[in-house]
Amino acid sequence: MRRRTTAPPRSRRRPGLAALVAALLLPALPAAAAQISALVAERATQEVGPGMPDKGFFNVRMAEGLPDQGDFIREFWIDRDTGQFIANVITDLGEVRRVWGVATLTQPVPVPVRRIMPDEIVQPEDIEMVDMPWARVNAYAVTENAALVGMQVRRMLSPGRPVQLQSVQPPIIVSRGERVTIQLNYGGLELSAEGKAISDAHLGQEVRVVNLSSNKTIVGIARADGLVEASF
Repeated sequence: MRRRTTAPPRSRRRPGLAALVAALLLPALPAAAAQISALVAERATQEVGPGMPDKGFFNVRMAEGLPDQGDFIREFWIDRDTGQFIANVITDLGEVRRVWGVATLTQPVPVPVRRIMPDEIVQPEDIEMVDMPWARVNAYAVTENAALVGMQVRRMLSPGRPVQLQSVQPPIIVSRGERVTIQLNYGGLELSAEGKAISDAHLGQEVRVVNLSSNKTIVGIARADGLVEASF
């Protein structure tokens, strides 16, 4: 007796065949166009290369009446000093369109919201982050919020202007002429003596002090307000 076999259902015999045929026959969809300003910012960033600030970005302003969508930039020129640029952009129709404008290298920086006088300690509410042209920031400006809050002002800080590194310092915890406690560590023995600071010092900084008991000058480390640690 001949065994009769049953053909599997058509849908199970060739899974995904219809989708495969459609993928081969249908034309591929064109890639979505991008904002030309974003394409310009990308090319300008490549032009700067390793000199780009960590959090820097390009603020791009296009001339009026120009297209704002394109597939990619074929040629690009930029003046590094002024930020003026010219670019040839390929559109989704394959046309070449020339665009131009200004791409400004910009960096977020902390700036005071009020005038801060020398010896004041910078508080979080004293500063705000603003986007500023890199040409106004320079290499000696404080660019991180955390590097400014809690610092002591050496030179007056003006509102809305970048803070220079030399204008602030860690808070002074030992002042010149101040009576201090000298903590002496000798082996496992800890002693203390009264002293007088010869110079200012911030936390962790070396400071010269006079031991008022022996009238000798020693060098210690400022550890807290009025406390100097010395080792022998």
